[in-house]
Amino acid sequence: MNPFLKETAQKILESGRDLKEITVVLPNRRAGLFFTRYMGELIQEPVWMPEVITIEQLFYRLAGNTPADELSLIFELYELYRQIQTEPEDFDRFYFWGELILKDFNDLDQFLAPAKTVYTNLAEIKEFESDLSYLSEEQKELISQFWKAFERQNASEQERFLRFWQILAQLYEGFQARLRTAGLAYSGQLYRQVAENTNLITKPEKHMVFVGFNAFTLTEEKLIKHFVKEFGAEIYWDVDAYYLHDRLQEAGLFFRDYQKDPVLGKTFPEEIPAEISQKAALIHTHAIPLKTNQANLVGKLLEKVGTEEALEETVIILPDEQLLFPVLHTLPETISKLNVTMGYPIRNAPIYAFLDAVLDLQRYAKWRNGQVFFYHKPVIDLLSFSYLKASDSEFAKEISEKIKLENLLDVPVEALAKEGTLFQLVFRKVEPQDLFDYLGEIIQYLAQELKEDVIQRSYLYQAFKQLNRLKEVFRTNQDKGLKMDFVLKLFRQIFRELKLPFEGEPLQGLQIMGVLESRNLDFRRVIICDVNEGSFPPGGGINSMIPFNLRRAFGLPVQEQNDAIYAYTFYRLLHRAEEVHLIYTTAADQGKANEVSRFVQQMQAELHVAKPETVMIPVQLTPGKEITLEKTPEILQRLSNYVKKKEEDAYAKSFSASALSMYLDCRLRFYFRYVAGLKEKEEVVSEIDPMTFGTLLHSALEFLYEVEEGKSHRAIDSHTIDRLLPQVPEAVDKAIRKFYKKEAGEEFELSGQLVIAREVFIKYVKEILSYDQKNGPFRVIGLEEEYQAGIPVETAHGRVEIALKGVIDRMDVKDGVVRLLDYKTGKDNKTVRSIASLFDREDDKRNKAAMQTLLYAYFYQYEHRSNQLPLKPGIFNIKEIYNPQFSPFLVMDKEEISDYRDFAAEFESGLSGLLAEIFNPEVPFDQTEDEKKCTFCAYKEICGR
Repeated sequence: MNPFLKETAQKILESGRDLKEITVVLPNRRAGLFFTRYMGELIQEPVWMPEVITIEQLFYRLAGNTPADELSLIFELYELYRQIQTEPEDFDRFYFWGELILKDFNDLDQFLAPAKTVYTNLAEIKEFESDLSYLSEEQKELISQFWKAFERQNASEQERFLRFWQILAQLYEGFQARLRTAGLAYSGQLYRQVAENTNLITKPEKHMVFVGFNAFTLTEEKLIKHFVKEFGAEIYWDVDAYYLHDRLQEAGLFFRDYQKDPVLGKTFPEEIPAEISQKAALIHTHAIPLKTNQANLVGKLLEKVGTEEALEETVIILPDEQLLFPVLHTLPETISKLNVTMGYPIRNAPIYAFLDAVLDLQRYAKWRNGQVFFYHKPVIDLLSFSYLKASDSEFAKEISEKIKLENLLDVPVEALAKEGTLFQLVFRKVEPQDLFDYLGEIIQYLAQELKEDVIQRSYLYQAFKQLNRLKEVFRTNQDKGLKMDFVLKLFRQIFRELKLPFEGEPLQGLQIMGVLESRNLDFRRVIICDVNEGSFPPGGGINSMIPFNLRRAFGLPVQEQNDAIYAYTFYRLLHRAEEVHLIYTTAADQGKANEVSRFVQQMQAELHVAKPETVMIPVQLTPGKEITLEKTPEILQRLSNYVKKKEEDAYAKSFSASALSMYLDCRLRFYFRYVAGLKEKEEVVSEIDPMTFGTLLHSALEFLYEVEEGKSHRAIDSHTIDRLLPQVPEAVDKAIRKFYKKEAGEEFELSGQLVIAREVFIKYVKEILSYDQKNGPFRVIGLEEEYQAGIPVETAHGRVEIALKGVIDRMDVKDGVVRLLDYKTGKDNKTVRSIASLFDREDDKRNKAAMQTLLYAYFYQYEHRSNQLPLKPGIFNIKEIYNPQFSPFLVMDKEEISDYRDFAAEFESGLSGLLAEIFNPEVPFDQTEDEKKCTFCAYKEICGR
């Protein structure tokens, strides 16, 4: 293989010119590195090397200036915009389409388009589009039905809209003058300045040689033609007959135009190479199911690279940078050296995630009564980072638990800012203008703490460098009234684009590159990933305020030109390659079918490249193993903690109704929760989920019906309820404050969701009171009261009493009957098929709520052993309360259970038998066979289900 750059270097050497009198101009710096290397290989004795520069450097040298920072340019543009526009937007709203305006200015200059004419046409088009006066009201109505973006604007809105388009020409002309006065410039402006003044360019001291160009901007074309015509400059083209002579091949779009040009046409070689047409047998296409699986295939292909081969002759092209790390992880051990040209995005590094969470912290910070509060979510996110844990892990754990335990939606700064630690640096409220100093201090602190971690320090260095650049620009533009949201948004946008360069020798080892970085370079073995339509070539259009028709009319680039550039980049990789692998994905992505790139389809039709080889990645599914835990002496010892003790704290550990239901659902889940003590993850409740709804409802009803201290009961009749109904809103508010740990009188702002939920609570509570009022007087004898009880159970070690507990929502007496009511917010059924069915784990309609309510009846009778009144259990299902036929009481055999004691013996026998099984050493803790029960299980990851 003889690379194009090496071949060109050879021709320059053979030209007989003195190398030190030559300037070689290339499209990019990387090509310059390879060119210099090849030139060095060809030279046999010490000589001065030719000067090697990029086309960009040539323009800036001739212009005598370099482009200013983009952010500075946008600030300058905004200053001018404020002077021209009668009602200017704030800078934070202007910035993101200011970027677009600047990009369009750059295109206009790069392609020497008449800006004033373009923008005048654009303003006229917009005026025409917005003028709907010729339509009738009926026609406007019809249009609005089909065109959702259509809006009837009033005259002032229309005028303001049109004014924006009308000032663009003035903005462009004023911007040029403003930048010249300030000594600033953008890239396109410098290019235009040089191209429009070629008559002022004196003959260069060195002979100019332009190498490897494909698509010129109009400014580049004008300058290069000037050098060729006036100073005898040379051009070396890297082109192939396959796409040059075929008008349908987009890769040759620019070359065909240049070949016809009276100046550039003479620089083309008489004989055009025809390499690609002979490559069919060397091109292999691979269809693979999933995107990430491409990395596995790359690893397999690289295993075939012999140890005697030069690694730098193999390249992996990655159109999608997300494939970089999967590819790096699958490289075979024989790859000892590699060079990555893409750079690793800072946004994928842990430091970016940490700084992003710090920005979120500031975004949701608030002042209340002279005190700073931070929203709980970013606080918890930050506490989970290793940086804060390393500073003080115990403090981080303590704060995290406090937030969850007390359900703190807003956390006061005093609870977080521990002196002398990273906590003090992070947890403080800052203003937008102080944000950069704030982040800088955090980064410097971390750099000091992580001085032994080279990779982390590299991330921090890149972040700090970018931060200082932003800080400097904003410092000179503090009069714009910047808002926190905008600064955060801008910070994120700029940092997302920041990349950490990989260290390595660019001319040695396996080469991993992005698409455009491969320009001018040749490799013996080429592996291109993600050769899918929309990826190579990339999809999407030109992001511009100038519409397609105007861009096309004035010679500005459109998508067609972009596709031609990518097509050439693709085909030129095949010029000198001896082995080519094209990999594409077949699986749908985000609901869209993945299609192979049209480049591959073209080659299949024209070169008869072999059909794709479907690569099936072997997947070995390891079947999940059944988990069975025998009851070892240690497990039995843990279970013994639930045996009722004789000492004062007899109920140190007790089983609840939900624990027994969990055991019937899945023995293993019961073991994890109640024997191993693996608690489910606790989170701060910021939304009204069913559990929170139930808690708040219970609490509100407790405040309304509460029994005065020292009294055994409270009589409730129709008059009492009349007095209670107006108190419902206050009771609901007290319940909300209690749940969120807010003292009476302490300021507490309800969120949008809580405001709605509050109205729902009030409505439900009033309906419960209305139901009670309709069903006659009663005496409340207990609310939200915890009961503890024991039940005798036969175990391997004899008869013991097992501890049980539960909280009964409401106990009242009506007509000589003790009613035990459990408030439920779901759709619990009140029908009991049989007592035995409550303990049958195979019964998929087992009534868990009924079992819980009957257990409460057992608790009551256990506590009040002398009770002779009937015990009537019920489920107060809130969602059914509007039903005129509503009744809360349990039903068996189509009749209400009027007295628990009629079924007590059977129920207690089933309960005792269930507990005997739990304590039986011969019955292990195993998984349920019904995997539907695993769907919402907190421990399903442990089981592998």
